[in-house]
Amino acid sequence: MPSDFESLQLSSSLIGVARELGFEKLTPIQAQAIPVLVQGKDVVAQAQTGSGKTLAFALPLLEKLGEGLNHRRELQALILCPTRELCVQVTREIRKLGRRLPGLQVLALSGGQPIYPQLSALEKGVHVAVGTPGRVLDHVIRGTLDLRKLTFLILDEADRMLDMGFHEDMEKILAAAPKKRQTAFFSATYPDTIAAMSRAYQTQPLRITVAESQQSAPIIRQVFYETSADDKIKALLWLLQQHRKESAIIFCNFKTTVDELGRIFREAGLSAAPLHGDLEQSERDRVLAKFRNFSTRYLIATDVAARGLDIENLDLIINYELPQTPAIYVHRIGRTGRAGKHGVAISLMTPREKTKLHNIQGFTKASIEHKQVPSFAKAELESLQQRLANEAHGDAKMATIYISGGRKQKLRPGDILGALTGETGRLPGAEIGKIEIHDNFAYVAVSKSLAALAIQRLRDGQIKGRKFRIEPVR
Repeated sequence: MPSDFESLQLSSSLIGVARELGFEKLTPIQAQAIPVLVQGKDVVAQAQTGSGKTLAFALPLLEKLGEGLNHRRELQALILCPTRELCVQVTREIRKLGRRLPGLQVLALSGGQPIYPQLSALEKGVHVAVGTPGRVLDHVIRGTLDLRKLTFLILDEADRMLDMGFHEDMEKILAAAPKKRQTAFFSATYPDTIAAMSRAYQTQPLRITVAESQQSAPIIRQVFYETSADDKIKALLWLLQQHRKESAIIFCNFKTTVDELGRIFREAGLSAAPLHGDLEQSERDRVLAKFRNFSTRYLIATDVAARGLDIENLDLIINYELPQTPAIYVHRIGRTGRAGKHGVAISLMTPREKTKLHNIQGFTKASIEHKQVPSFAKAELESLQQRLANEAHGDAKMATIYISGGRKQKLRPGDILGALTGETGRLPGAEIGKIEIHDNFAYVAVSKSLAALAIQRLRDGQIKGRKFRIEPVR
């Protein structure tokens, strides 16, 4: 089995890009799937989230495109994903890996976004589409997504798409695609529904299973703190004082709880933002951008809203409310301890919820610490809020700036960094954080102490020879 990229049957330019992006050793799923996919075979690959599967299908896809990238921009590859966030993440990875393929056009097609810009892009033509099943099927029915030249079809996180009710949409898309194609299913589990779809829509697929022991196991310390229902909010604020992390996601079961905690955090002057299903997509993008670049310290979220989040280096997960099933618990805590790094997952539990703890222990087979929250007889909620807000760890260290230009205006991260650190901006590079480029806008994180100065200098100057609207993101 190959262990590094040089041993794969890939072009030297593609291997070079992978190296430039920091990929060195192959993960087990990459080592097993890439050679088979390069040979043109169908695959059913079972591996957990965070195992490196995006690279496992992206590199063979780009290798095939590179052999005959046509100038007519005909759709040759389609990737189905369960959520908009995962679509954006996969689209970004394919663009980065394919940056030496001249003229490569990759388009994200997901719900919750205006359809007309997608129609315009499809009319001009794309080589790769990455979309959610509902929106992709919508385009297929409209006749705006032409599948006739499709040669590569991938279902990413197939089991999650089924869990989200996309079964019928997935089957309609598979049935509409040309019979002569290569099809790959990537899934964390292998339920009977996926087995049936594989039999119906694949040709002699090779089954690849990467056991959890073969993967880079997450290093997550799991702790359950027992507290009374009346003291739960106090316990949460106490825990945030005890575990002073740069960022944390606080999971709740209901939108009403998210809103309640959001109000309490705002009143305490804590840097926090809610994330639930009622948010408009633009607001959701803003909230996630600020959290990713450390302009928001705490993200308070429901499970529905948190599906498919693309967040790196997350230090802490807190289950303010225990999830209904152990599987959801595993999905929540999997947001931390990624790529071999250490993470902490804390859960608040009332005495009546001990059965849930036993069920989770039985399901995960993991070592879980069980502790008691100290008595709050002398600690009032207001004093806890004040102490947390007064500490340096209670606030975010970065501010986010909005720029009214993005990928379609040919802006790159280097252009924005250059404007901030060059002759016009003259800001230290160490004070500039994460830069996100979207289709028609961009976000850049700047140290909070220099945010006002950065905004003024961007307004006074130009980026790539052009003026853009510059605003602080509240």
